[in-house]
Amino acid sequence: VARLHGAQFRNLEIAPIVGASRKVAWAVRPDARQLLDTLNAWIAAERTTPLFDRLYRKYYVDQRGFLQRVASRYLTSETGTLSPYDSLLRSAARRLGWDWRLLGAQMYQESRFEPKARSWVGATGLMQLMPATARQFGVRSITNPAQNVEGGTRFLLWLDRYWTKRIDDPGERLKFILASYNAGAGHVEDAQRLADKHGDDPKKWDEVAYWMLQLSKQEYFADPVVRFGYCRGLEPVTYVRSILDRFEHYKQFVTDRVAAR
Repeated sequence: VARLHGAQFRNLEIAPIVGASRKVAWAVRPDARQLLDTLNAWIAAERTTPLFDRLYRKYYVDQRGFLQRVASRYLTSETGTLSPYDSLLRSAARRLGWDWRLLGAQMYQESRFEPKARSWVGATGLMQLMPATARQFGVRSITNPAQNVEGGTRFLLWLDRYWTKRIDDPGERLKFILASYNAGAGHVEDAQRLADKHGDDPKKWDEVAYWMLQLSKQEYFADPVVRFGYCRGLEPVTYVRSILDRFEHYKQFVTDRVAAR
């Protein structure tokens, strides 16, 4: 995590950790020899496959992907437009009941307005849809801008319905929707349960965000109230903050009205 942020903040110096390393282990019953042998064989085999490398890159190496998600919030304000896809943004935002510049801030965070952008995990397009999510929401051509935005809009509408039942305040609800788009509603709800357990308000994002960050620590992601396990909570917390910060910038420099022709 320090190295990831070292790619963004050049004044950080990351030194070797002083202290004993800690290993992760699985335990089986003493008499479950066959299970033990099977697990050991699986671990040994997976270390030689792309899966192990992908997992390692996801959590400890992917500086480029991380920087793309938290990079500069600013685009030129000279043209009064955000992207070549402003008409798609306006149409989708009306269905969501959002300011179109808010959706634009999210799209920039996801893809920097690159319709063929692809993350290392396979999320693709302007709204960075995973293939399963694209299929779920009827997207046939994931790199087609209109279809990708439509799929992302349907996903956001689904998340809005999901969180409307749980979070009354619209401003707070928006933060939970964005965090869920990034990390999944399950991890966000895990953070809510931790917040509630420790006396914080599970309906206030700033308090839940603290527990999102804790989900990367074993003592918390192994807590009995946590159902979805480990989460690199830094990313959804940064995601929400960056989008809302960029939205404030867009409101200052990009008009909410369609220019007269």
